[in-house]
Amino acid sequence: MRASWNSVLLLAATVSAFKNPPFTYERLDKNDSALVILDMQEGLFSLSRDYDATLFRNALYAHAELGKIFNLPVIMTTSAETGPNGPLPNEFLKMYPEVSVIKRQGEVNAWDNADFRAAIKATNKSQIIIAGIVTDVCTTFCALSLREAGYSVWANHEASGTTSVDIREQANDRMREAGVHVVSYFAVVCELMRDWRSSPGALELLPVLDRYLPAYGMVTRAHLAAINNGTIQPGQEAIP
Repeated sequence: MRASWNSVLLLAATVSAFKNPPFTYERLDKNDSALVILDMQEGLFSLSRDYDATLFRNALYAHAELGKIFNLPVIMTTSAETGPNGPLPNEFLKMYPEVSVIKRQGEVNAWDNADFRAAIKATNKSQIIIAGIVTDVCTTFCALSLREAGYSVWANHEASGTTSVDIREQANDRMREAGVHVVSYFAVVCELMRDWRSSPGALELLPVLDRYLPAYGMVTRAHLAAINNGTIQPGQEAIP
């Protein structure tokens, strides 16, 4: 009886181990990451209705500048840009004058384009940071293909837009189920930076965050103002 009970306990422990495998925290490494600017085209921008237009435009530019800040290899691609989809913003092209845009003529999934695949492989990086328009097609299809090819994929969900919140959430769930890290812009920045004392660190990033993450920028501005011209108000000393 005791042996039988021990067998039951062993079986339960084995099942539990399969259901809850040991967790390994994968961290973005700026030395092993590449940035993909995917179909962030001026014509497609109007399809992004799941975010406020002003916030979404800000998120696109923030995503694009990640490569410049962290010195990442950058891949830019468009889909049928001479038609209604339109080109990438000129600011992106000026950020990376040395990068040739991969102009897909028909492939919906960027991974189906041989030049895009070659560009990804040429980076010799295993972690791919991606965002694009629209979330459920351009971003998701490419992210799933990258996962299938063995890459670690990090989808900046703030810089991917689509036609509704419901469609966005379904697409993000689909990517998560495939092992894609669906993360925020600030999460990407902090993963790549790791330490405010690093380079790039506070010196380089606080001005960037002031532009693209004003909530944090205003914290920095308030602290600067308090140091330069602040006075303690009555009652503040009583605050722990």
